[in-house]
Amino acid sequence: MSRAVLSLGSNLGDREEHLRLALRVLGPAVEASSGVYETPPWGDAGQPAYLNAVVLVSDPAAGPRDWLERARTAEIAAGRVRDPLRRFGPRTLDVDVIAVWDDDGRPVLSDDPELILPHPRAHLRAFVLRPWLDLRPDAELPGHGPIAALLDEPALAGDLAGLTPRPDLALESTK
Repeated sequence: MSRAVLSLGSNLGDREEHLRLALRVLGPAVEASSGVYETPPWGDAGQPAYLNAVVLVSDPAAGPRDWLERARTAEIAAGRVRDPLRRFGPRTLDVDVIAVWDDDGRPVLSDDPELILPHPRAHLRAFVLRPWLDLRPDAELPGHGPIAALLDEPALAGDLAGLTPRPDLALESTK
């Protein structure tokens, strides 16, 4: 299993640096990174705005659990502390595994509670879909269809309107 889409978000401390740190931790696996968007908090309004981006990663030796481990390593490097009382609370860095494809380009499906694939709420999150669309206009979220069509859903209209592109904050991949 070699390709994945990861979502990055930060709303505490030096948000931009936390996103850059994630790219450094992911290293040469990063093929491309989206533009950065500033977004209102999702699921827990009592916190600062987020910076969000999406990265495409690949590594012929990596499986789904490897991507999850790399995501957690990046979060730990940024000093993330999980608050069990605030599931969607503020964080220095959040890295979610959105989707994974095997070597043959087939989507990996998983119902493991630690790593559900594709991400069970990705189709509801404009802050994931919009940056992903920037990278791959023809992208599809496994089980949900084309990203462009998902962004046209009325349920995402409010969230989509709240996304502010930040062209002044450019992330660069190492490839």
